Amino acid sequence: MTMESKSARFEGAHCSVVLEMISPQLIVMQLSGTDTGELRDGPMRKLDEWLSNAEFVQFFIDARRVKGASIDVSSDWAAWFTANRARFKSITMLTGNKFIQITAEFVRRFAGLNGIMWVCTEPEVFDLALQQALRA
Repeated sequence: MTMESKSARFEGAHCSVVLEMISPQLIVMQLSGTDTGELRDGPMRKLDEWLSNAEFVQFFIDARRVKGASIDVSSDWAAWFTANRARFKSITMLTGNKFIQITAEFVRRFAGLNGIMWVCTEPEVFDLALQQALRA
């Protein structure tokens, strides 16, 4: 029996987040724009709902279209990842610019995600990892 995927979209004036739960162990988040906090904790609450009974989740974050994120937003995500760290088997994040790469590295260190979070700067590497997860 296969599970039907779930999705959720959050739109703001300056940014958007699209979440897709492909299976209980595979979630993809696509981000775009500049996140200054206008979406508040909407995406996190949806992820909390999806992760409530999950473990060993592979989480893919496609941030290739992100222009920027505020320090408050980055701190909120770091705190969320800290609280949910045990649920993840792996986190793979694609960044589209140096600023977001540095921000992702901060989140990884602050949330204690070394060893399970990988930050990619090459779309081909991210896309291949996602394709492999989809086939598993």
